[in-house]
Amino acid sequence: MLAAAAERAVSLGIGADRVLIAARIITEDAYVVALAASLRVAYEPLDVPRAACPLSDDHLVHADARGQLLLRNDDGARIGVIAPHGLIARQLASGAHALPQDRFRLTSARRLRAFMLRHAEGALGARAADGLRGAHPEWSAAARPFRLRIDGFIALAAALMAAIAFPGAALTAVSVLLTLTFLAWTALRLTGAMTRWRTPPVRRPAPDRLPVYTLILALYNEAAAVEGLVASLSRLEYPPEKLQILLVLEPDDHGTREALARLDLTAPFEVLVAPDAGPRTKPKALNAALALARGSFTAVYDAEDRPEPDQLRRALDVFLAEDEQLACVQARLTIDNTEDGWLARMFTAEYAGLFDALLPGLSVIRLPLPLGGSSNHFRTQALRDAGGWDAYNVTEDADLGMRLARMQYRTAVIGSTTYEEAPARLAPWLRQRTRWFKGWMQTWLVHMRHPIALARELGAAGFITFQLVVGGTVLSALVHPLFIAQLFYALTVGPFVPPEADVWNAVVLWLAGGALFAGYATSFTLGLIGLKRRKLLRHAWALLLMPAHWLLLSTAAWRALYQLLRDPYRWEKTEHGLAETSRLADNAPPRPAFRVRNSGADRRRHPRAAASG
Repeated sequence: MLAAAAERAVSLGIGADRVLIAARIITEDAYVVALAASLRVAYEPLDVPRAACPLSDDHLVHADARGQLLLRNDDGARIGVIAPHGLIARQLASGAHALPQDRFRLTSARRLRAFMLRHAEGALGARAADGLRGAHPEWSAAARPFRLRIDGFIALAAALMAAIAFPGAALTAVSVLLTLTFLAWTALRLTGAMTRWRTPPVRRPAPDRLPVYTLILALYNEAAAVEGLVASLSRLEYPPEKLQILLVLEPDDHGTREALARLDLTAPFEVLVAPDAGPRTKPKALNAALALARGSFTAVYDAEDRPEPDQLRRALDVFLAEDEQLACVQARLTIDNTEDGWLARMFTAEYAGLFDALLPGLSVIRLPLPLGGSSNHFRTQALRDAGGWDAYNVTEDADLGMRLARMQYRTAVIGSTTYEEAPARLAPWLRQRTRWFKGWMQTWLVHMRHPIALARELGAAGFITFQLVVGGTVLSALVHPLFIAQLFYALTVGPFVPPEADVWNAVVLWLAGGALFAGYATSFTLGLIGLKRRKLLRHAWALLLMPAHWLLLSTAAWRALYQLLRDPYRWEKTEHGLAETSRLADNAPPRPAFRVRNSGADRRRHPRAAASG
């Protein structure tokens, strides 16, 4: 066994201790105790008061990721404490770094993490909640998103007065402006869909050259999903000795914590309870984990995600083939429970059009991308340089994508797929879409605080893309019912202008009808292209329900606008573990079904977690 561990350690370029610990042959605490005895240095359990550590709380947070801590003994002398990881244990055992026995001690990473959380949880929480707000307040949704200056007030007042004085002309002008906006958005979507995407060159490194990869998953009330999630992550084709998987829980989520405890997880899994500070949002939890990330690259997944096993390797291939300005790689998301109903089918078509058609094309043209909320792979240092995620933005992914673009970083899309679960019932679907629309509104308002600076940093093409992708998506959902009402009024009663002004009626009729037709046609085409590339054209009939779907989107958008004004940081979580069907499980080798319980419900589920994991 030891010979096999040594052989694997050599092939991976790590210490054999990492192999033994990852294989659950020995615990990390037991190993460090034995290593300390072998080196004739003391083992430090870190059962010491806060006063024994001279580091500030902020530096104490950093100590966890570095694996190094500073203490003072009773005589005031400084003592270094090391939690070995990577090749540190091998170097210590070989004598490459001789330790003065009276000045150094060893401890385990678990005990160092517990010491940090016990004494610096407040600092970790403050960084997670307000790190971006403190460093770059103009990029955070925590501050007031918009200040109406005097010139803006005068322009708004003049526009209202003109609309009252010339209602027909004003209505036509607004219709022309909106129609041109939607046509531009239509052209951008078609351009992205028609742009050819090629598989990037592969520079697959040898196993001993693979970097440490950190995976972060923010979980809340996911007791039903964690078993399948852990099984799926365990199948990733990446050495577990070079993985760090951080599962971040909320303090009151006892159900998920108990479910994870039953799984008896060891390395590379680490459970972290997010500090109870700031808003209760996913980005805050991600920030807490980012401060503790040891990997050169960091990926983000959700509880329901089932990434393809080779996804980390394929993302790394792209990173190594590009320069340091490539900060993020987005994997393609697809819906797994497509046959759960028409909403799930429409969701499948949307995701296919977005991740299999539009975003790959935009990445080839090197335009800024609004990231999907999952399967984002980052250079860890670039992510930290960008300030991490905005804890006050409820669609932190779209905001971060634009912030990276403003910092001259690039984002690429890879062919690897992550399977996700979509809400198949109206109530959870509406809550999820409300949160998405509210976050996109926040993102637009935040980045438009200084439009000239935004245009300078993104360039003309990037600035227009931001307006169309972020602003246009929200605007189209808000005005869609107004366009329908306007078209209906023009066809039946006539516009609210003097009877002799029939020209306004004709103009409004053609503009409203043209905008609606262009929007429907483009979304239908994009969905067809995506479904064809996914080989799911049998579900294309759901696209015929697009008018009803758009009205639901409008409902969610107006609900989001109301929440933005009343409760901007409210996070309406999507419940997972409710899927009745699974494309991934259907295409997998048959395995026995098993019962999954969620929130006390005792109903037969599709064995998605088992088959896909």
